Amino acid sequence: MKLAILIMAAGSSSRMGSIKQLLKIDGKTLLEKAIETSKKIRNTRIVCVLGAHAEVIKKQINFEGVDFVINNEYALGLSTSIQSGITYLQTHNHPFEGVLILLADQPAIEMQYYQDMARLFSENPEQIVASSYGTKMGVPAIFPKEVLNEIMLIQGDKGAQGFLQQNKQKIVTPEISVNLFDLDTPEDYDSYLKTRK
Repeated sequence: MKLAILIMAAGSSSRMGSIKQLLKIDGKTLLEKAIETSKKIRNTRIVCVLGAHAEVIKKQINFEGVDFVINNEYALGLSTSIQSGITYLQTHNHPFEGVLILLADQPAIEMQYYQDMARLFSENPEQIVASSYGTKMGVPAIFPKEVLNEIMLIQGDKGAQGFLQQNKQKIVTPEISVNLFDLDTPEDYDSYLKTRK
């Protein structure tokens, strides 16, 4: 199954107080780690969606093998970044069966989890593969090509969460354990760095 990967990295990092995408973990920026992980997933086309601080980020990140899209509407919410990425894929005619949407600020997710998602999708190509946040579903998630037009209708900063809640009957979830913690504040960042020591 051929996947397109959309890395969401357009946010303004207002709560972090610095450019979150460029925070270093183990000597690599959050965005570099997300790109590196994405490249290890087989049969993929990688698109990184930038927005706030795009020019600064582009100067510091090696985007070799990665397409990038600038979402000038990033302030209107995560949904606009998802739609920017999907529009790019559709207009450039990249062949894919599903789209894996992941966030650049979830560095604790291990490669095995993404591999398990890709396996689940290849076994259930008409289903959505989503991550479980207890009572809610969220990203990382793989969406079959057939539902992308519906995703183009979502609005606001919840991203795909509302769409996933409405389509729970079409979702399969990896059983492998995962840390879906995302880094939003300096405290989150410091806390995560302590776990790496």
